[in-house]
Amino acid sequence: MDIYFLIDYIWAALNVSDLHQSYEIRCPIHGFITLNSWEKEIISHPAFQRLRRIRQLAWTDQVYPGAMHTRFEHSLGVMHTATLLFSAIRRRSANVLESELGYKEAGLDRDLQLVRLAALLHDIGHAPFSHGPEELFPKQESGKRYKHENYSAAIVRSQLKDVIEKHPLNTTNYGFLAEDVAALLEGSTNAKQRLFWRPLIDGQMDADRMDYLLRDSFHAGVQYGRFDLNRVVNTVLAIRGARGREPRFGISEGGWHAAEGLVLARYFMFTQVYFHKTRVAYDVHLKRALRELLPGGQFPAPTGKDLEKFLAWDDWRVLGMLAEGNGGEHGARLVARNHYRLAYGSPEISTEDDLSLVERMKEALGNMVVAAEESKKSWYNTGQPDIPVVSNVDSKTVLPLSKFSNVVLNMKPNNQVLLYVAPENADNANAAVRGILENERNRQNSFGFVPGTS
Repeated sequence: MDIYFLIDYIWAALNVSDLHQSYEIRCPIHGFITLNSWEKEIISHPAFQRLRRIRQLAWTDQVYPGAMHTRFEHSLGVMHTATLLFSAIRRRSANVLESELGYKEAGLDRDLQLVRLAALLHDIGHAPFSHGPEELFPKQESGKRYKHENYSAAIVRSQLKDVIEKHPLNTTNYGFLAEDVAALLEGSTNAKQRLFWRPLIDGQMDADRMDYLLRDSFHAGVQYGRFDLNRVVNTVLAIRGARGREPRFGISEGGWHAAEGLVLARYFMFTQVYFHKTRVAYDVHLKRALRELLPGGQFPAPTGKDLEKFLAWDDWRVLGMLAEGNGGEHGARLVARNHYRLAYGSPEISTEDDLSLVERMKEALGNMVVAAEESKKSWYNTGQPDIPVVSNVDSKTVLPLSKFSNVVLNMKPNNQVLLYVAPENADNANAAVRGILENERNRQNSFGFVPGTS
């Protein structure tokens, strides 16, 4: 045998072996997360490695010191969780997938890989410190502000195009374009029937929130975000479309309490961690400091050379600029941990009377109010987005989760308002607030209301 032919043969064999090698990353939430060589190369790309330098929960560590984890590990966790959900649906609903959508095993293998890539890359477009400064994204021609999802899709189509399309595992087995991944991320009609899988990435029972609830609660050291992931995975399924409609995801009746637990976990995490009064204050300082640091007071757009400029922004860069004394008053407050103080907060679900009291507080506090933050959030959407629950007795009987769970049915959106003052004015503001509340009690008592009675 020709020696050069032998060398080429051995080299090719080694490369094939590398292509099919699997890799493991240890995760504190899921144990080991398994990758193939293609996913490993995507993860090694600088655009993805940037996520190591973007905290998942911004400045939440100022309240919960352990909350220092990043979008990098969360993205790996979402890919893993999406795989669990996909595999469970595939196992439990093979007949629906075949009869309703025409899936064969090869098609399911192909779409599993696509879902894994979309889940892995769903957050690649985040700004420094994640969600906090998203109001500093520029506006589109339509007048709507860009979202991090727009940046994620743009990065997939441009910076990650080659590493997605040219990897041998893809060219030999799948033939995916970067556009296929971006379309699934955006929910574009270009994704065709693969849109069936999109609720695994973006829905009321998606892999994203399942991972961030467990991960954020773990790192924050709280129990609020815990729910039974294993029970959700073991009861998720695909439901046949009715009256000509597309199939959809749901959960069997035995798992509805686990789905309810997921909804409640999200509620508790938002009210106890994400909307914590001090965390909200740090978001205010972060946004205002970034307006000082960013050229023109906003992030570059997700287009052309501007996208490359955007990718140059991460937490490290911002922290370095703050350490050098940039960022104005708010940069200095972040560095010194001299944050605004809460003077008054309305109830989580505020009535018209509650919001009227907020306005009277604003008027009384006057120029002492330096920030008024409104925490608006819906915990569960009934109607079309409602999670379907399949009867254990009759699989054709499908009812929304809100029919099973009285708690979910009656969850109202938050519309809380928080009023902040500078720390040097906190004592005066607190005195003013106490005076207004005392006047309010006296006013209510004059109408026959006695506090503490019913």
